[in-house]
Amino acid sequence: MALLAVSDLHVRHERNKEFTEGLRPESDEDWLIVAGDVGETAGGVVETMRMLRERFAEVVWVPGNHELWTPAKDPVRLRGLARYTYLVEEMRALGVHTPEDPYPVWQGPRGPVVVAPLFVLYDHTFRPKGARTKEEALEIAYASGVICTDEYLLHPDPYPSRDAWCRARLEYTRPRLEAVDPELPTVLVNHFPLVREPTRVLRYPQFAQWCGTEATADWHTRYRALAVVYGHLHIPRTIEVDGVPHVEVSLGYPREWQRRPHPPAVPRRILP
Repeated sequence: MALLAVSDLHVRHERNKEFTEGLRPESDEDWLIVAGDVGETAGGVVETMRMLRERFAEVVWVPGNHELWTPAKDPVRLRGLARYTYLVEEMRALGVHTPEDPYPVWQGPRGPVVVAPLFVLYDHTFRPKGARTKEEALEIAYASGVICTDEYLLHPDPYPSRDAWCRARLEYTRPRLEAVDPELPTVLVNHFPLVREPTRVLRYPQFAQWCGTEATADWHTRYRALAVVYGHLHIPRTIEVDGVPHVEVSLGYPREWQRRPHPPAVPRRILP
């Protein structure tokens, strides 16, 4: 049995939808982690996750920023927390594990591992050079024209801001991770990287402020991670931080993966 992972399927693109329809497990016992950005409409996300749940023994999902958008053409007009809650209930109805459920335990060949799906946003602490505050970071981004679409489509309701929502998620998530059996290792799953290191290679460093929070910088060691799984950056690779592999598992947009010399190497095998 294998623990596999993928993210950033973006199925509104026809080539990505075709690729996703071709995903298959290696065996009937394989689990699949889906680390966010399945699609931009609620219906597209649910139908894609339904298909994947029918194929894999267990599926673990975390939301990306695109799932939390409220696009003008989406019949589901929910915003912010209400949209997230709606998607959680839809995933539960499919039998998919979410960040609001008890963490599932993967019984791998070398013993049990807690797979912890997380929903932790960003708080503008991955700031560009010269920025001391969120306001200065945003000013630099706007002046350069590098602006995340979240500023227009990801509404934080009922929180006053996305960074306030991030703080609430941190306060919710820490006790849950602290409650995990200290004898068990973990695989931590979040759409956004938990450490800043993966963002160092971004072509536009101003964008890093929409990519995570410094508050999770030690979670991979504090919570005994065998691996950290993330997406969002569309730079699929593995880097080690404090000896822990941080694995970016995104497919990305067709214009990105089609120009690479080899077919997309997703889903990625995380364990064993």
